[in-house]
Amino acid sequence: MSRDELMSVLSGLRRAQIGGRRAPHKPLLVLWLLGRFAESGSTSVTYDEVEEPVSRLINDFGPAVTSRSRARERAAMPFVHLERELWELRDREGHGIGPDIAERGSLLRARGAHGRLRPEVERLVADPVTFAAATRLLLDQHFTPALEAAVCDAVGLDLAGPGGTAGAPEERKRRSRRAAFAEEVLQAYAYACAFCGYDGALGRNPAGLEAAHVRWHSQDGPDEVHNGLALCSLHHSLFDLGVLGLLPDLRVQVSSSYVARSRAGQAVHALHGVPAATPQPGRPPVAVEFVLWHGRQVFKRPGAQTA
Repeated sequence: MSRDELMSVLSGLRRAQIGGRRAPHKPLLVLWLLGRFAESGSTSVTYDEVEEPVSRLINDFGPAVTSRSRARERAAMPFVHLERELWELRDREGHGIGPDIAERGSLLRARGAHGRLRPEVERLVADPVTFAAATRLLLDQHFTPALEAAVCDAVGLDLAGPGGTAGAPEERKRRSRRAAFAEEVLQAYAYACAFCGYDGALGRNPAGLEAAHVRWHSQDGPDEVHNGLALCSLHHSLFDLGVLGLLPDLRVQVSSSYVARSRAGQAVHALHGVPAATPQPGRPPVAVEFVLWHGRQVFKRPGAQTA
């Protein structure tokens, strides 16, 4: 396998269609394996070792599920179905396990299932530039910039390390962002957070205010005002994590899975049911189709389990 072939396989990871919802299971497993490789020099791992941390990643950074048992075993799907061009999966006797095995943690544990990235893949990602390019490609294709640091921290990766900004545009498969988007959104909302009204500035420059995509750019969300919100940094992060969401009438909702002990943390609950600010006259509000996308794909729905 060449470096270009590796990037092609990573950019074409097959994703399960789960009611039309995004399924970042495989990218998160690969990112976790890359973090393990950076730490130990090997990606060899048993299903027992994968189940808890990778299921937690999928729960944290993927759509919510309502079944507690499914939340515990979400790592089984990518562990079984990750492309065999990248991945070797065997039982305790060393016999290969095909992708037709049931996605059940109990069955994988009973068979002593263990896997690793193929030796040729490990040799390629041993190169820091290739390692960084592979990491960047997965982040760009499956997540949103506000979540990059959180995902990398969770899997033990440091994009600021050697080669951290590597990866040619054609490798990343990243749709370019329209440069004027951020300024147009901030102007539309009069440089104030649409959720809490924060409007801080340092001199003439907004401080801690960001333009958030409602439907993520990486998931084909347009760089247009009707897909944007001006949000303070805190509420942008909470919106992208699924703690905060919107109803079609643009009232803010707070996930029932969100908990906080401090007064500052509990202040988030006060946003529940509050109408989000609307843009200035002549600027379009957030389109309902993008609100519904965020509600299905990102928001941790009431009653859904995230851990």
